[in-house]
Amino acid sequence: MKDSRKINQVVRGIETHDGAGVRLVRVFAHKNVADFDPFLMMDAFDNSRPEDYEKGFPWHPHRGIETITYLIEGKVEHGDSLGNKGTIFCGDCQWMTAGSGIIHQEMPKPPGKMLGVQIWLNMPASNKMGEPAYGDIVADKIPLIKDQNCEIRLISGSYKGTEGAFSGRYVKPLFMDVDLPAETEFELETPAENTVFSYNFYGSGIFSDGKEYSGKTTLLFEPGELLKFKSGKEGLRMIILSGPPLKEPVAWGGPIVMNTQEELDLAFEELETGQFIKHRR
Repeated sequence: MKDSRKINQVVRGIETHDGAGVRLVRVFAHKNVADFDPFLMMDAFDNSRPEDYEKGFPWHPHRGIETITYLIEGKVEHGDSLGNKGTIFCGDCQWMTAGSGIIHQEMPKPPGKMLGVQIWLNMPASNKMGEPAYGDIVADKIPLIKDQNCEIRLISGSYKGTEGAFSGRYVKPLFMDVDLPAETEFELETPAENTVFSYNFYGSGIFSDGKEYSGKTTLLFEPGELLKFKSGKEGLRMIILSGPPLKEPVAWGGPIVMNTQEELDLAFEELETGQFIKHRR
């Protein structure tokens, strides 16, 4: 019999502003590094007023991480120091490997609502200075699986023999968007030691402790081989992520995440001296 995962933490995040003034909820970040390893941070967006998001995230650097931006609703234009540019639309996902260093911008565009998340995924120490890369994942390439009376959009990883639209280059997480109708039971087998968490966009779910969690709630689960829950009377739209922890030291300064303070200091020194970008077209 498989061990069912119990809830380890209930995290609701903190409403804040980032970039040039984008209103968002920082669900988890610095203080949760050890708990959510290999996931570093998650920001959630649910804004209907353009003034809450249109100033965007102007040019800024990243090194040592991958950023995963997933939109259920909205439009975000992006560009970078390597000459890449494009637009993320409803249902799309962008998986950016910052690696040794990249400078980019992400600019949400009105009108309409912006609903989605950005997740920071850590990179192993041996790969942090690798070449930057993009995975532009369009909605119609994301497998839509109908199983257990629900709809699953499989962004990465595998589910019952189906492979997701993307495979992580270094850490290979499971990332799924699950839409459950009212009072529907769902089970997911998971590697026992993987970090597993969920985030509710809307609706509610009843989990292992028998409590019902609604709204913008993140649940971090204890180790186990099976995740089980049931949607509430209004259904449930959520994401589930699972990944193997790196168990490596983290040195974090703003948009740069390395393993030592010396590596972090060097990154900021290189920013100041124009040596930050290691790979160019």
